[in-house]
Amino acid sequence: MLWRWGKVCVSGVSDQTAASDSEVKSRKWWEPVLGIFHRAENWAIAVALGLMMFLPLAEIVLRQFETGITGNAAVQQHLVLFVAMVGGVIAARESRLLSLSTFTAYLKSGYAAAAKVISNSVAAFVTAALCAGSYAYIFGEYSERTMELFPGFPVWWAKLILPFGFLVLTLRLVWQAGDRWWLRLIPVFVAAGLFWFGLYEFDEVEGFVWPLLILVLVATVLGAPIFVTLGGAAIVLFWGWDYQYENAPRVVTVNLYDLVKSPMLITLPLFTLAGYLLAQGQSSQRLIRLINALFGRVRGGPAIVTVLVCTFFTVFTGASGVTILALGGLLMPVLTAAGYDDRRSIGLLTGAGSLGVLFPPCLPLILYSVVASSARVSISLEQIFLGGLLPGMLLLLLTIGYGVIRQPKHVPVAGEAAFNFDSWVRDLGKAAWGAMGEILLPVVALFALFSGYATPVEAAAVSALYALILYVVDAKWIRKVSILKELPGVMAECGLLVGGVLLILGVAMGFTNYLVTAMVPDQLVEWAQANIESPLVFLLLLNLFLIVVGCLMDIFSAIIVIVPLIVPLGAAFGIDPVHLGIIFLANLQLGYITPPIGMNLFLASYRFEKPMSMVIRAALPVLVVFVVGVLAITYWPTLTTWLPNLVLGE
Repeated sequence: MLWRWGKVCVSGVSDQTAASDSEVKSRKWWEPVLGIFHRAENWAIAVALGLMMFLPLAEIVLRQFETGITGNAAVQQHLVLFVAMVGGVIAARESRLLSLSTFTAYLKSGYAAAAKVISNSVAAFVTAALCAGSYAYIFGEYSERTMELFPGFPVWWAKLILPFGFLVLTLRLVWQAGDRWWLRLIPVFVAAGLFWFGLYEFDEVEGFVWPLLILVLVATVLGAPIFVTLGGAAIVLFWGWDYQYENAPRVVTVNLYDLVKSPMLITLPLFTLAGYLLAQGQSSQRLIRLINALFGRVRGGPAIVTVLVCTFFTVFTGASGVTILALGGLLMPVLTAAGYDDRRSIGLLTGAGSLGVLFPPCLPLILYSVVASSARVSISLEQIFLGGLLPGMLLLLLTIGYGVIRQPKHVPVAGEAAFNFDSWVRDLGKAAWGAMGEILLPVVALFALFSGYATPVEAAAVSALYALILYVVDAKWIRKVSILKELPGVMAECGLLVGGVLLILGVAMGFTNYLVTAMVPDQLVEWAQANIESPLVFLLLLNLFLIVVGCLMDIFSAIIVIVPLIVPLGAAFGIDPVHLGIIFLANLQLGYITPPIGMNLFLASYRFEKPMSMVIRAALPVLVVFVVGVLAITYWPTLTTWLPNLVLGE
């Protein structure tokens, strides 16, 4: 993991096992230097996340004295930019930049190496172009060189993280292109050639757009990161069809920088940090004990345990894949011990792993609010959080109902202890006391958000602080590990995910900017209004489209790419924007378990070591349950809009 500082290059030896002389001699001279740089990256992002949590908390306290921190909002926004770039750099270091394609996993070693060289060559060009564009943006004639972030600290100093981050990304993509020096030189020459090509003046420049877009698409299929796909497409489109030429990369980086001005974006890393801190300890075991003590004796109790625990962790980690991989081994024995066979158990876990996306403060809800608010509508965090509660409860109850029905009838065995109410109360009390911290986390988050005492950013900071307290108690007195050694790595792991998502979101804004400039959403609206008469038909077609999107793309990429296109369509057909958002996210949940390529199907096959055919058959009944729920959410808008209207009076 990231917090094992000696993973790649450490000059010393581990506490448990000394490195052999041969291992020491085989180390390259630059490895200790890289080790120091890697530690600095981890600490830098940990400090940035810590400041993002501290500053809103300080505002809450200072507000009581009718004062505050000068320029606090701007500082927090630039911290988001810092986390985006450094998190992306760490993700590149760990080879974990989000990618759309899994094609290379099926290639033999020689072909896989060739695919890596091609994809990294295009990726190196795109990141180098963004580096040059960000440099031109900072030092160009339009940069605001006289503005200060706070006294004595010019804004342009904070912006330097843009060219520096893209430079490090370029170097790492070049290095990872192969395990030989000559393989690593290929991306250098390809990037240089594409730079020359891009700066050369052609009479018919439009004719080169499609070949270059096909090149970006090929690189994507071969494994290039998503941000390279979106950033590369945006650069090519601005270069060839908007005649920006040298300014194309600068336009994209300007959009990336403008992204940090979104006030709600700061909540994204803070709520994610709360989830990572929670997941690091033994919270899952304590929650399983509690829910098992509460429902273990009733019919379908193990299914209730599975669904509730999976939902809870997806809410705070924001990714269903994490839930399946992390909790599958813990919950599978719970189900099988209750009589569920492997097929039913795997089906329930595969479906339950995608629940939680509609419950606050899940990361996709925040991201949807940010992206949709930049696409001609205004959706507050409170609206989208309240809008997801009842639809989320519907899917939760339907899944629990399926699990209860599918549990085999219990046959008492000789010597089995009879139910004792006093014993049950004692066990429940012990389990509830042990999991009290985890139980109160969503209560603290929602109270801070809706009480009126804190802004959404401050509520996210309060949630992160509360999760940090739980982590410290768990690490110091339960697991008895070194907080100083473990915590920076946990925060770096959080920053890796957040940075990867924000990097995609930033360059996607450049791509979206081109689509808006070219009036693509307007053309889609005109086509839809000319060919689709009924809003009900539009919603049905939207459901089918989004299920396919959910199969092919991870939820973060889908939000960033698809939302700017469908929001104007929804407005044209009179669909409430909050309702449209919940439809969007519910369909992506459904896409996770839709055969043959739903992401959760692959993850369950990997986690439980079962063939895909078996996992698909196991997940089909849960898929039917989800379809019923998604159709109800789609065609019963009151389920989504009633609670926001009631609480917020809209």
